[in-house]
Amino acid sequence: MDGSEALRAGLLAGQVIPAHPLALTPNRTLDERRQRALTRYYLDAGAGGIAVGVHTTQFAIRDPRHALLRPVLELAADTARAARGAAEGPCLLVAGAIGDTRQAMQDAETAASLGYHAVLLSLAALPHASDAELVRHCRTVAEVLPLFGFYLQPAVGGRVLGYRFWRDFADIARAWAIKIAPFDRYRTLDVVRAVADSGRTDLALYTGNDDSIVVDLLTPIPTATGTRHITGGLLGQYAVWTRAAVGQMERIRAARGAALDAAWLTEAAALTDANGAVFDAAHGFAGCIPGIHEVLRRQGLLAGTWCLDPAERLSPGQAEELDRVIAAYPGLTDDEFVRENVDRWMA
Repeated sequence: MDGSEALRAGLLAGQVIPAHPLALTPNRTLDERRQRALTRYYLDAGAGGIAVGVHTTQFAIRDPRHALLRPVLELAADTARAARGAAEGPCLLVAGAIGDTRQAMQDAETAASLGYHAVLLSLAALPHASDAELVRHCRTVAEVLPLFGFYLQPAVGGRVLGYRFWRDFADIARAWAIKIAPFDRYRTLDVVRAVADSGRTDLALYTGNDDSIVVDLLTPIPTATGTRHITGGLLGQYAVWTRAAVGQMERIRAARGAALDAAWLTEAAALTDANGAVFDAAHGFAGCIPGIHEVLRRQGLLAGTWCLDPAERLSPGQAEELDRVIAAYPGLTDDEFVRENVDRWMA
């Protein structure tokens, strides 16, 4: 099995893929030491890949004032390759690609030059394009790197993408996976049904529905061609407490196909509640990136919660909500794992 086949086999089996944050100094410059430490943390925690240059990494890294896209992508790729031994298999490197076709192509070309394997392609910048125009856009970017399709919830800038779009997307040979994140059960099923109807069994389905992670991963979804599973997750939630998330994924894999214990529903609700605090659902997700940073700061992985935009900060009451969920759900956290390894990751 060559590297590409191994990566795709891992995708189909289901992986934890964290959306990689951006470590900054108090002056809002790149903190390379902590940025490397985060990548090492994710790989040592058992993540099957990392997604860099995505929303959690802050889209402003592309702003010429910061000019951080290439440095951040390169730092993550180099660190991942150094940290992952050949015997452990390849680490899937996913780069975010945004904007119109010209910008998305530039993002994809930058990622390809640094050895990335796929692009997570956001369509948020094309709100008025027809389905046919969107598919052409996707096909063009796929000429550079394989695609991780992305259904982003409209509440944070995404658009509705119906069955027809996803059915046509599934016909793109270099589409490897889809991150399903509409935060909507009806629209989630649209994607699964479209992929099933395409006959593609090599197109991996991943959850991005932070409000329904466990349920997405456990549910055998009925389709005309048999049941399908959402097998893995590419999530901002996986940027924190990653070791616990990997353990949960392993238990979910073992539970599929068996009679489910009702305790899974309790665990699902707990993770959704915890995510609500991290992502600041109470304030329309305004503090989602600072919330991720705050968890990592408390663990010693980040020095602060600084974002490139000084106005982006924790919302009122968000820190107290984090206190509450951390106390309520210690099994979702991995503080001990981080404490035992953080000095080594920082070295």
